[in-house]
Amino acid sequence: MKQIVFFILWFAFFSCNHKSDSIVELQNRIDRLENKHPDTYIPGFGELMSHVQSHHAKLWFAGSNENWKLAKFEVKELKEISADILKYQKDRKESHLIKMIYPALDSVDLAIDQREVGLFKSNYTKLTNACNTCHINTKFKYITIRVPKKNSFENQRFNVTK
Repeated sequence: MKQIVFFILWFAFFSCNHKSDSIVELQNRIDRLENKHPDTYIPGFGELMSHVQSHHAKLWFAGSNENWKLAKFEVKELKEISADILKYQKDRKESHLIKMIYPALDSVDLAIDQREVGLFKSNYTKLTNACNTCHINTKFKYITIRVPKKNSFENQRFNVTK
């Protein structure tokens, strides 16, 4: 019986000691990762907004050609980039105003789900206006977005292929 108690105490002692070592090792790993952070690439605000602009244009050509799968993909991309702006550029006051495009983006998404080209075009115009309102509110009114007239993505087909 004494041997069993001794074994249990011995096991408990070394188990606790091992956990302490694990905590120390985990803290060391955290410290090393935090030191690497300054060397980690973080996309700039302008770079992220350029991605927004290109996906905004691609969304127009996809939706106006009734390529609903591609249009849905472009909406998803715009939402992801918006999340990246909030994640990587959270210290910029402009970043938090990106949320003002969400209702218009959701309306475009709804039009895509309904496969209504007229509703898509109307809601896309509202999205474009929301972008410009955001630019005005963030003192970037000299950046004006519009519904694209010419496809600058000549290397991509936007009409539905069979």
